[in-house]
Amino acid sequence: MKSWWIQTGAGRMLLEQREVPTPQAQPGQLLVRIRAAALNRGEFIAGHGLHAAGGPARPAGFEAAGEVVGVGEGVTAFAPGDRVMGRCDGAFADMGCMASGEAHPVPAGMPWEQAACTTVVYSTVHDMLIAQGRLLAGEWLLVTGVSSGVGVGALQVAKALGARVIGTSGSASKLARLRELGLDVGIETRSGDFAPAVLEATGGQGVDLVVNNVGGSVFPACLQAMAFCGRLATVGYIDGMVNPELDLMALHKKRLTLFGVSAKLRTLQHREAAARAFARDLLPLLADGRVVPLVDEVFPFDRLPDAQLRMERGEALGKLVLQMG
Repeated sequence: MKSWWIQTGAGRMLLEQREVPTPQAQPGQLLVRIRAAALNRGEFIAGHGLHAAGGPARPAGFEAAGEVVGVGEGVTAFAPGDRVMGRCDGAFADMGCMASGEAHPVPAGMPWEQAACTTVVYSTVHDMLIAQGRLLAGEWLLVTGVSSGVGVGALQVAKALGARVIGTSGSASKLARLRELGLDVGIETRSGDFAPAVLEATGGQGVDLVVNNVGGSVFPACLQAMAFCGRLATVGYIDGMVNPELDLMALHKKRLTLFGVSAKLRTLQHREAAARAFARDLLPLLADGRVVPLVDEVFPFDRLPDAQLRMERGEALGKLVLQMG
């Protein structure tokens, strides 16, 4: 079968298409004929932490949707023919395996392209907004880099929860489109100069929860923009800055909570527990259309390098998806 592999090069992730044997479902796994798979920024930005520099190539992609063609020992929740979506190591391939406990049925009527970019984004959103962020109706959420896949997902879920959302982006056109999805305040900037505008929008109070997709270059401004007992979720650091200054006085007097959002060190048991929480809290919103994954562009299988280039340029609003077959 065809499969894309990825490796860290000199400042850039390198892709190579290979012909490899079809995998077999192990105990607790599903063998899936992949119909679509989503790109995730952390995998395609060199130095972001998912791949060690100089390390060997590995199968690319880790989120997909498709049809079950076989099940491993002990699997009872799914059967051949079921439409599923979930984490899938080596997702940019004709076939792949998913852990049964991390797979979800594709909601009726949801196309493959949307299903492919649902589980990782919205599981991350659940972690930062609900599980750790404890976002409530009427509270203020700030999302830096709001036009990213996770940023758009955070906006959608926050509005479904009844929160108010401020987002930053360097693109006025992207902010305009996101206002159609409910963005309350858009701040056009790529730097850490947004705190005064956030405080003005919130009547001087600041925001209750921050989602920082950008990294250390905006971390001080995030702290300045936070309300008393505010929470801050660090989701990524696309700016490459991982050692920002920490204002201990602000942390102390405002009783702030800082937490990380990552699946990097989670065990399968942790991930399956998170999948159950996602299914309980967010899958119903996706199933009834209150939350609809925003797909920016769909690329044919052979054009994964073009999708990578679009991601590197920061042109996308929402998710980029690779289509199989």
